[in-house]
This record gives sequence, structure tokens and C-alpha cells, in this order.
Amino acid sequence: MPAQETYATGPLRKYVSGLFEAAGLATPMADVVAEGFLEADLLGYPTHGINRVPANLRWLQTGETSRSGEPQVLTERSALANWDAHRLPGHWAMRCAVERAIRGAREAGVFTLTLRRCQHVACVAAALVPVVTAELIALVMVSSPGEAFVSPFGGSDRLFSNNPLAFTAPADGGPILFDVSMAITAGGQVARAARLGQLLPEPALNLPDGSVTADPNALEHGGAILPMGGRSHGHKGHALTLMTEVLSQALAGYGRGQVSGSSEQNSVFLQVIDPTAFGERADYDREVDHLVAMVEASRSDDPARPVRVPGRAAWRLRAHRLAEGVVLDSGILAELLPFGEAAGLRPPPAAR
Repeated sequence: MPAQETYATGPLRKYVSGLFEAAGLATPMADVVAEGFLEADLLGYPTHGINRVPANLRWLQTGETSRSGEPQVLTERSALANWDAHRLPGHWAMRCAVERAIRGAREAGVFTLTLRRCQHVACVAAALVPVVTAELIALVMVSSPGEAFVSPFGGSDRLFSNNPLAFTAPADGGPILFDVSMAITAGGQVARAARLGQLLPEPALNLPDGSVTADPNALEHGGAILPMGGRSHGHKGHALTLMTEVLSQALAGYGRGQVSGSSEQNSVFLQVIDPTAFGERADYDREVDHLVAMVEASRSDDPARPVRVPGRAAWRLRAHRLAEGVVLDSGILAELLPFGEAAGLRPPPAAR
């Protein structure tokens, strides 16, 4: 386990926002982007949090990420829209999309939005925080048409990105909230293990010779990440990957058939649902609360680790870290120092 440090969320958010502003983003956009990366660490997704900031700053410097503009509306009807983000920062484009979908769901009951060429969404669960606070339901699928490092079931060719799927639904005591990859592990987890000189928890990489390995460095030497379920659980992960690519790329009209070369641009499928459009909120609450209580009361194989509902612990962790500070690996702020020094910004001191 690497050394870790705790930072107060306010000063950390301000510092990261300042870095993005120095890189060319207007203050409102810089604030949203900084908040998005911080939210990932608050929710317990460190591979997609502040440690991703240096790469995103470099993309702004090189022009891979657009510094200004608004998503272009390609199609809009009463309950759906298709947008082109034109390489805008992922957190900003997703905030615009989520806010539009929330308004649409309030009006129509369900609103679906596809989004093409959105630069690096990062932690999808973080983008759903406004949906959680609005007490609505949301489903998001994200893919990267310009990335290929996940193999299909039964093969070792690198065909797909890891295609996260996130979901949230309101429930008493905290939301149901999860963010899972269609691959057996996320690319960020592989990169983190390689950076720390650690093996992956299980053989998650597929090699061209048909063998599997837990060595994260194999990804840079021709290996591919296995789909969810690996080799022993059939084509479940492969099938779900195809589903996410159809919904995020084919519906948006922009995918692997048009993209050449490597790119961090994402395609997104977003659907927001207002449960009160389907019936009385009390009926919804009764069923969800019963479902949650049933799961939490079920017998655990390990008495020290009760059966849990995904998202409840993350939401409690978020509240704790907002109050007490966010925990980061000690080297993350060091990687931001060159950007801060160039902008004349001092990093916040560690709280402890």
C-alpha cells in the first residue's frame, strides 16, 4: 500500500480548478472539471480521480481537448437528444448532458441523451451525483471508439475499451449507486498496479499465445484485458460490451467505423428516469426500501462483512471525506507540482 495523505476538499478543489483555468478553461468550466475528478476520490474511485488530472492538463495544452464551447445539438425531440461535444472536457460535457436529462425527465418522465466526442468522462459515477441529489434514476454507458485493449470472449485480439456502466436509484438511507466495467478490471487499475510495481489480484490479462497473467505490464506488450467473467463464465462480459457499444456509439452515429488512431474521446448513452412519472412515489419507495432491507438482512458468508447494497458505503464515504478530507496517494500532488509552478499556484498542504 503506497503512503497516503489527507487534504481538505475545499483547498484541493480550488487548486485543481486553478490548474485547469491556467490551462485555458473559463472559471465555471474549470470548477466543474475539478469537482468531477474530486468526486471520484470522494466516492472511493481513486483510479479515476485527481491522479488523472495531469493527463487532462496535457491534453488541453496539446489541443486534444477543446478549451471552450458548448455541446452541439444534433437531434432533439420531446424525450431524447443526440449531442456532439466536439472534444470538450468530459466532466463539463457530462454535467451539461446530465442537467439537460434531469430537466427532460421532469417533463417527460424519461429522457435519453447520446453524446459523441466527449473527451475523457473518467469516473462515470461522479457524473451522476446531480441525479442522486435530484432523487431520480439514471443509467449511463460509456465507450471509447478510439481505444482497443479488451479482448472478446474466446479470442485474444484487442477490440474494445473497458466500457463502464453506471446506475443510480434513490433509496432511503442513501442511493443505490455503482460504476462497473464490462472488462474484468479497469484500465486504470492495471495502470495503477504497474506504477506501484504490483501484480493484479487475479490473472486479468489475455496474452496472444492464449495464456493469462496477473502482470500489469503485459498490457504494454501485446496483452489484452479479459472481458468481465474472464474465461470461466461464458460470453456475459462480451455480450454486455456489445450492448454498451451499440447504445453509446451506434445510436450516437459515431463509433469505431469512423474513428482511426488512438483517442480518449468517449461516446455516451445517458438515460434519466423520474419514478413519480410511473406512479405514486410512496409505491416506489416501498418496493425499493423492501429490496434494500431484504439484501442487508441476508446472511453473510463472512460475519465481519455484511452483504451490502452497492453505493451505500460510497455515499457514506463521500460525506465523511467532505467533512474530514480526501485521502490521496502521496505521489499524486507531486505530479501536479510542475503545472502549479508554471501557473504560480501553490498546492494545498496535507491536513495530516
